[in-house]
Amino acid sequence: MTAILAGASFRTGMMMITCVPTGRRTGTSDPQPAPKPQEATPGMTGPTVTNAASTARALFHTAPRCVEIREVPAPRVVGGEVLVRTLCSGISGGTERLVYRGEVPADLALDDTIDALGGTFSYPFAYGYACVGEVIESGQPVFAFHPHQDLFAARVADLIPLPAVDPASATLLPLVETALQVTLDAGTGYRDRVVVLGAGVLGLLTTLLLHRAGWRPLLVEPLAWRRELAGRVGAIAVAPEDLADEKVPLVIDASGNPDAPAMALSMLAHEGTLLIASWFGTKPVVLPLGGAFHRRRLTIRSSQVSTVPARLSGTWTRSRRQRETVELLAELPLAELCTHVFAFGHAAEAFRAVDEGIPGLMHAVLDYDRSAAGDM
Repeated sequence: MTAILAGASFRTGMMMITCVPTGRRTGTSDPQPAPKPQEATPGMTGPTVTNAASTARALFHTAPRCVEIREVPAPRVVGGEVLVRTLCSGISGGTERLVYRGEVPADLALDDTIDALGGTFSYPFAYGYACVGEVIESGQPVFAFHPHQDLFAARVADLIPLPAVDPASATLLPLVETALQVTLDAGTGYRDRVVVLGAGVLGLLTTLLLHRAGWRPLLVEPLAWRRELAGRVGAIAVAPEDLADEKVPLVIDASGNPDAPAMALSMLAHEGTLLIASWFGTKPVVLPLGGAFHRRRLTIRSSQVSTVPARLSGTWTRSRRQRETVELLAELPLAELCTHVFAFGHAAEAFRAVDEGIPGLMHAVLDYDRSAAGDM
């Protein structure tokens, strides 16, 4: 971790509230180590434990660029469930930034594939999908696709057991799995050049996995500090103006920039493919689909992690992809990407930092132990 941020916040009774669309960070503290990983213990079930707490704390989006930490009734387990105490949760710099800005359709389902994400993007709603914690009954470290909340009940079948890995780094599991799916969607290309647009977390992880798969990936990123970080973890990155004038069979857009797909089409060789990993929300994307697009027989495809495409169903399932992702947690340089850690009580500051794209921030992590210790 390169930064631990305490931040400023406002208290109203028992609720942490903020609704400030702009503004810089107001305070920092000396770097602290991430929470130590717990040793894995076999199984996640155990004797029934009565939850002594009467409430839990959960983060809600209440308006564009407004989040609140609210007290909610303490979860009670039913058959097949266990209680999970959250250690860390991650804020996605792609999807969650769009959600924070209000740039998603209000009537869109939060996620049809995750039980913990019911309802739509109509305010107020809880959202998030990267909680790392421990099962209270057994101490088993687990990952859960669950909104930001300090204590929750989850079905054992929905939890992903984790090895002894850094909890903050493990919050990147969804992005590692997405990068793996993008790599699978890219197909085979031994020593073929592939251009990846955007050196955010997804673009960088995808580049590293493409290299493992035999491609010759090249990252294109306008921010110098991102290019430098990419170089430190083993990726090759160039500025857009330094991109060689060569046509490539595949371009992957992971930038989140609505102007990127149009630029990508001009980079493709005859019968080349543009693979779009970005989700643009409500932002319009203009594509030049005139003579050059048709004459070169170009293809535009999307990549999405919620499903495994039919063409891969003979060898890949969601469970296999998940297992491979867990193994990758210890193999990829995830700790270097978890650049900023915020106490859960200062989640509003964390979202502002992600929204503003402050220099040096790759992945923001919420630390629940710091909040529990009174750092609010």
